[in-house]
Amino acid sequence: MTLPVAYMAPSEWYKAYLIAPETVEIEGWESFEKQTCRNRCTITGANGDEIRLTVPVKKVEHKQFTRDIEISYQTRWQHQHWISLVSAYKHTPFFDYYAEFLKPFYEHEYRFLWDYNNAIHETIMALLLNSPKPIEGFAYKSTTDWKNEELNRSFGDGKSILDTLFEYGNETRYRLE
Repeated sequence: MTLPVAYMAPSEWYKAYLIAPETVEIEGWESFEKQTCRNRCTITGANGDEIRLTVPVKKVEHKQFTRDIEISYQTRWQHQHWISLVSAYKHTPFFDYYAEFLKPFYEHEYRFLWDYNNAIHETIMALLLNSPKPIEGFAYKSTTDWKNEELNRSFGDGKSILDTLFEYGNETRYRLE
């Protein structure tokens, strides 16, 4: 199965991934599509409202591979995203435990969206597998053919894995399976 690289991917993305992680390929060679899970996620706010978070990217003049898309730091988006996460999740049962693993992603700059998203994915997988640190030696695969276009579109509407992770903690993996 081929999945798109995703920013704080939806629970459905992780559910598909966890079915057989050794067979999943995370796509980086397709043309970057705007307004998709590649640089956007949706979280549930403290009042139950949807909050959409977008990682700004540098302007793309022509078609570019997703793995070549650069993150823009012209705005303070990292600060805004972290404040949104704290506001949305600070009263959830597992926020205090998992926040320390996620906060570094809002303090350090990454040049490429691909690297940023994959680093987040490694951390979330480590948390889902109840490991205190990212999985060492975790390899990402890329392909040139995109075969799951419909699956890709469905992820844009799903809520981020963070909703489930902060609510259910180490039970998250089992709820997804």
